[in-house]
Amino acid sequence: MFKVNDKICIGCGMCVKDCFVRDIELVEGKAVIKNVTCFKCGHCVAVCPVAAVSTDEYSMNDVVEYNKEKFTIEPDNLLNFIKFERTIRQFKEKDVENEKLLKIIEAGRFTQTASNAQNVNYVVIKEQIQEVRKITLEVLNSLGEYVLENSTNPLYKRYAKMWRKMYNDFIDNPLGIDNLFFRAPALIVVTSEHPLNAGLASANMKLMVDALGLGTVFSGFFTRACEGNSRIKDFLGIEEKQIVVTCMVIGYPNVKYSRTAPRKAPNIIWK
Repeated sequence: MFKVNDKICIGCGMCVKDCFVRDIELVEGKAVIKNVTCFKCGHCVAVCPVAAVSTDEYSMNDVVEYNKEKFTIEPDNLLNFIKFERTIRQFKEKDVENEKLLKIIEAGRFTQTASNAQNVNYVVIKEQIQEVRKITLEVLNSLGEYVLENSTNPLYKRYAKMWRKMYNDFIDNPLGIDNLFFRAPALIVVTSEHPLNAGLASANMKLMVDALGLGTVFSGFFTRACEGNSRIKDFLGIEEKQIVVTCMVIGYPNVKYSRTAPRKAPNIIWK
């Protein structure tokens, strides 16, 4: 539960004002957390000017004191950093250190979630990438056969032919061309019961990937293979209720970009 050290509390009321679920009140000039409607968002810990609030449910070692120099990013630099992001499909034959993968997941862990559910989960795949690739291509090949037999949509049929070719190429030479994971050394599969939470976490993880000098491509083929088919989730130990939202293919880029790329103008409605 969350608690207030009444010997430190100065009764400023900042935690009371910032508590969205109104679970904190001032009693005789001291803040008291009732822990009735609290959903453990931690705003009270973050807003307290004298660090009087703590919890025994999470590690307080996660708490870092604000420092303007270390916590501030210039808006134009951040925007340029985002503009310079690229999807990477060329990777070096170099392992990605586990410490960096954990830092990427840390960026996901501290992403806001609806009702502070913190219900985003991660599967890191390194040693068994080839096994996952094989299962995924088998699923895509079967899906491709179905599409070619039953669909008249030219886009669907194009992807279906691509999936079948990828599968046949793998069968002919498992160590050859890889248009699924691009011979990257690591995958992070992000799942959740709440897709938006996992999507938001993945966006922050992408920023950390780039900050670490790594590159990634979000494998839409992998997530498509997971839809309506339990083979991949069973192999990875993902619970049935979990939705596979993203598969981040991660490695050291074997390509260097010199500038940003253009984009369509935004569609904005001002009211």
